[in-house]
Amino acid sequence: MIVGLGNVGREYEGTRHNVGFMVADEVASKFKKKFLPGKGEYYVSEMRHAGEAVVLLKPTTFMNNSGVAVKDAAEKFGIELKDLLVICDDFNLSLGKLRLRKNGSDGGHNGIYSIIYHLNDDGFPRLRCGIGTEEVTPGRDMADFVLSKFEAEEIPEAEKMVKSAADAVFVFINEGIETAMNRFN
Repeated sequence: MIVGLGNVGREYEGTRHNVGFMVADEVASKFKKKFLPGKGEYYVSEMRHAGEAVVLLKPTTFMNNSGVAVKDAAEKFGIELKDLLVICDDFNLSLGKLRLRKNGSDGGHNGIYSIIYHLNDDGFPRLRCGIGTEEVTPGRDMADFVLSKFEAEEIPEAEKMVKSAADAVFVFINEGIETAMNRFN
């Protein structure tokens, strides 16, 4: 199961915090699939790739409650933690950088925190997509920053990152987290 984190609603489209949704949409478009309302608080797109069932998920619980949807979907689809990849933004990484990890802390990300809390486990892979800029300064309101849209000059780099992140998702599906980490970190 591939989970892209973000917030639903027009006002959040194209914001830094919705990079996870953008990557999920890019993966779905490569499969020529669309997201449909799921039987829970999420949009879902199901497909097969290289003989494997793949579930793409976009929680509709808003970022801070992502764990509710992820836990529900993981139980419904019978997903093991090692087969779950969560995609999110990271303002501590420069715009365009990707960082894959097998497991770990929430790193200050409320969506990851919610997932860890609801699964009661941090043992799932995650793909962090850098949204940070040199203008991010200590004391700046991070909520305003992550909910802001990319500046015009940042859009090409953001689009390139989304495509690279989608490529990383395919490597994760085909070859596993170790190979994806070696290739994209």
